[in-house]
Amino acid sequence: MFLPQAMTEIELVVPEKDVLAVTELLAEQGVFHPVDVSHLSLEAESGSEDNWQQRSAAYSALERRVLTLMKTLNVEEGQPSPELAKLQLIDIDLVSLTIDHIEQEIQEITRDLEQGQKRLEQLQRYIYQLEPLMHLDIDISALRSLRYLVALLGIMPADNVERLRTSLIHIPYVLLILREENRQAVVLLVGARRDAGILERAARSAYLNPLKLPDDYRGTPDQIIAAVRAGIKRMEQHIADQKVEIERRHNTLGRQLRALLWRLRISRMVAEAVVRYGKRHYTYLIVGWVPTDRVENLSQQLHQVSSAIFIEARTPVRHNENQNVPTSLNNPPFLRPFQQLVTNYGYPRYAEIDPTPLMALTYPLIFGIMFGDVGHGAVMTLLGGLLISRRVKVLRGLGDLGPLIFLCGLVATLFGFLYGSVFGLEHILPALWLRPLRNISDILLVTVITGTALLNIGFLCYLANAWLARDWGHFISGRNGIAGIVLYWALVGFVVKTFAPNLPIPLSSTIFGLLAGIAGIAIVFEGVLSNWIAGRRPLLESGFGTYLVQAFFELFETLLGFLSNTLSYVRMGAFAVAHGGLSAVVFILAEMVSPSHGIGYWLVAALGNLVIIGFEGLIVGIQTLRLEYYEFFSKFFTGGGASYTPLKLLSQAKE
Repeated sequence: MFLPQAMTEIELVVPEKDVLAVTELLAEQGVFHPVDVSHLSLEAESGSEDNWQQRSAAYSALERRVLTLMKTLNVEEGQPSPELAKLQLIDIDLVSLTIDHIEQEIQEITRDLEQGQKRLEQLQRYIYQLEPLMHLDIDISALRSLRYLVALLGIMPADNVERLRTSLIHIPYVLLILREENRQAVVLLVGARRDAGILERAARSAYLNPLKLPDDYRGTPDQIIAAVRAGIKRMEQHIADQKVEIERRHNTLGRQLRALLWRLRISRMVAEAVVRYGKRHYTYLIVGWVPTDRVENLSQQLHQVSSAIFIEARTPVRHNENQNVPTSLNNPPFLRPFQQLVTNYGYPRYAEIDPTPLMALTYPLIFGIMFGDVGHGAVMTLLGGLLISRRVKVLRGLGDLGPLIFLCGLVATLFGFLYGSVFGLEHILPALWLRPLRNISDILLVTVITGTALLNIGFLCYLANAWLARDWGHFISGRNGIAGIVLYWALVGFVVKTFAPNLPIPLSSTIFGLLAGIAGIAIVFEGVLSNWIAGRRPLLESGFGTYLVQAFFELFETLLGFLSNTLSYVRMGAFAVAHGGLSAVVFILAEMVSPSHGIGYWLVAALGNLVIIGFEGLIVGIQTLRLEYYEFFSKFFTGGGASYTPLKLLSQAKE
């Protein structure tokens, strides 16, 4: 579990006639991680590669068109049908004609629907403009047919009426305020036709919104409103009919479009896979990585597909040629959330242990120490179980976090019993260990000891990685190797012996100082030792003086790192104390609201505990992640690996 799965590189030389059958088998088996070797193609064969690239681009363009049609008809992608597991490249010209026909059919309906919706919006705007004019005995059509006068009927802010009058002081006009409501005035502005330009500019500057209706609407505002409402009903019925027609097309074309989408998607992925192959005359070169325990079975399957296929396998050792080896992490499903946290920091290299199991052990532990409470932990445990069940539709998107929240809640509940705390109340349960608020120095000391233990687990993981990589120089004299461990414990022993001389420690301060000095010298000459063991020359890339100065500052940085890494774990105890203090504050506030412990008391207590579970729980989770990343992982985990992504046409399509 701690080591990535062993991988083997295989090279296949496949006859051109069998390349699609081999690709189908590789995709069907789902264990082959392809490597791009298209650069190994002969120049004379570049036209064949371009042909597959063109096919891939054509499939991609057709796929986008199908997705657009599916979005128009509200057709979901769904899952690919089992019959699509058999590889069959779709004919580009034939499917293009099919999509053209469907697009033409759908566009007529959607165009009619869009026009209807625009017309409906326009009619609704007419109602909005006419409603303030209701019950006015004015013939709208008569205002449009005036010969020597121009009339503007509309709505404007009541505060702008005086501004409009001031603008028109030099020309003859009549301004009638027909109605005034909600600081909006319905006005009728009349003037000579020769002054039409001045009237319109003044009206615009006063924000007068004139009523603009088509010529076929005649009569009073009430009569026109009645006609418009009748038109709205007809248009709504027309839109409903078009939607019914689209739904019918959804039912008749949905399955066809879904099948087209998956066939195009799979064809595109096949074309993209072939583009990554190397083409040499009448054969293809296929290179990739396969889990070592699956190589024999895959080889047998490949020989059944093509008797002329040539297979060469090479299993790299972990301490050499591992930079390009993909890393396959085979953690159980309940560890996947912790694996996601690890890969967010960095993907493990092939010659590096997978810290996911360690993360699954240490993350809930640190969280529980900082968030120990029986009630709060039980709520988190129930929430985690609910997320795992995926029964609540709204929370399904957070389902992957279920195991993480469940385990953190479980450990927080355990520490709640140790602290004797239930929803912040400390008089219900006895403390099986200590109460953080009453034993601050003890909890801080315990967290420092816990941090020291975690740091040393990190040191051991560093040794394991160096052993796997056969990096003996760093194994012996690395700042996190044996020399680093000796230096760390020598410093710890020296400090303990100095400030707690009565403890029964058999070694003296002098011996601890001597061990620290020897370890420090080993760390200073780490680079020299590594070069000497690896056979690299020269041993010093720069002058001896420059090397010593640089090594001295690196040693000083190492000492500061040991100190800061250890003291950083004090925050576990600090958050445990803060958690108890914040819970106490909630009940103090509840007491202030309702000293008699009425409904107000319990309402404040419930809301306060919800805030603690949500807000403080999030902060504690972030701080726990920080301790994992910057204090624990920094001791041994470098990341930089490549994810193992086998060729799986249908599963990749769904991703």
